[in-house]
Amino acid sequence: MKHSSIFQNRINCSTPDKVFTYLMSTLKDTITKWDYFVNWRKIFENLKEVEIDLNIMNYLIGKNEIENEFYALIKKHPSVIRIIPILLACRQKYFKILTNYSYEEFEYKCYSFTPKDKLTDTEIAETVEFVKSTGFLTFLEKQKIKNLVDYVIGVEVGLNSNGRKNRGGNEMENIVQYFIKELSLRNGFEYINQATADKIKQKWGLKLTVDKSYRVIDFAVFNSKRLYLIETNFYSGGGSKLKSTAGEYKTMYDFWKKDGHCFIWITDGLGWQTAKLPLQETFIYIDYVLNLDMVANRLLEDIVVGSL
Repeated sequence: MKHSSIFQNRINCSTPDKVFTYLMSTLKDTITKWDYFVNWRKIFENLKEVEIDLNIMNYLIGKNEIENEFYALIKKHPSVIRIIPILLACRQKYFKILTNYSYEEFEYKCYSFTPKDKLTDTEIAETVEFVKSTGFLTFLEKQKIKNLVDYVIGVEVGLNSNGRKNRGGNEMENIVQYFIKELSLRNGFEYINQATADKIKQKWGLKLTVDKSYRVIDFAVFNSKRLYLIETNFYSGGGSKLKSTAGEYKTMYDFWKKDGHCFIWITDGLGWQTAKLPLQETFIYIDYVLNLDMVANRLLEDIVVGSL
């Protein structure tokens, strides 16, 4: 770690050991905000795309001979096949179903729900077979629900909750971007979020060595003299991911140091209490490791301004 007077001035830490102790003692247990729970905007955007087809499918609720009714409905309105996956709480449009297995072989049947202007009789029959086999036609026939639009809102809420883990990572990026945007405005700096080697080359004419072509860096900040590469993450719990991330950033630091760039890792979360050693090893090895408390105390800004 590069130690300087900024740590003494901002957080009263005169040595790298004291800085690391401060980092560990100010880790946050959560960064949960209100949008962690449900992204309602996204849910209703998704709903709007399929609402007409859902209302067409409402016709089937409570119908007798529902297989024949469904066949006729698809034949007249082939676009409704695109909503079959979401009715079953799935995003994909293609399914490969294991239909039979024995000691000799496994048998599969494939179903596609990519919308078409017109469906063959075979495609319609296969769609009816699929929805019947999942039990959804019986669900409609027995009037277990009154309205498929309301039903899909519930499905979307459930699917949206699956993204909470990713939203935790996005929240960390959003919080850090707030500080980066503010310091950039105050000091006349430029920055890129979701930066790549190509984007950095195009914007500033700077070379960035990466270990893989699809390497995306959370933020790149240029203060007119030096490029600062910033990665962010938040770990509320432990696991092997923490150790591997710390090791990966040591490798990336070696690449970027040769290019003459500075690497700042902003990480937080009580998960690091279970992986203190790998964090400390990376803290010692790379340019800077900060947490959100340290960023809020303007250490990030002091670092980026410092080379001017």
